[in-house]
Amino acid sequence: MSAALTLAAPDHLEKLDTLVAAFHQEAGITLGAEARRTGILPLLEGSPHGAAYLIGPPRAPIGYLVITFGWSLEFGGLDGFIDEIFVRPGVRGRGIASETLLALPRALAGAGLKALHLEVERSAEDKQRLYQRAGFKSRDNYMLMTKTF
Repeated sequence: MSAALTLAAPDHLEKLDTLVAAFHQEAGITLGAEARRTGILPLLEGSPHGAAYLIGPPRAPIGYLVITFGWSLEFGGLDGFIDEIFVRPGVRGRGIASETLLALPRALAGAGLKALHLEVERSAEDKQRLYQRAGFKSRDNYMLMTKTF
């Protein structure tokens, strides 16, 4: 099973939307279908704010990853935030997520990315180990805080 990454384009909307809906259902995210598609489409149309990647063969993807971009003085420039990563349950445990997390920096190497961040539940020790194996480190003196509008 390959974790090859394909930059998602507008013709991937249906496949990506199906995967995102599956992840949102699993994660308990209650975003409606129209709002979900409204959030996905700009990423497929080349928004400078982020990108979506299909994991595996584009005609039958086994997962996806969404990265958003920002700017950080602390890290010296462009940084990214893994907003969502999902691998279909039937193919989990085969190293696909690990391979994806290792391939992503290579896919973004030419873009000048200085740092890559992600969020993980404090109680999800298995996911924390996965991210640590991929080179992510917790920042002991920091915690992610959010304000919604």
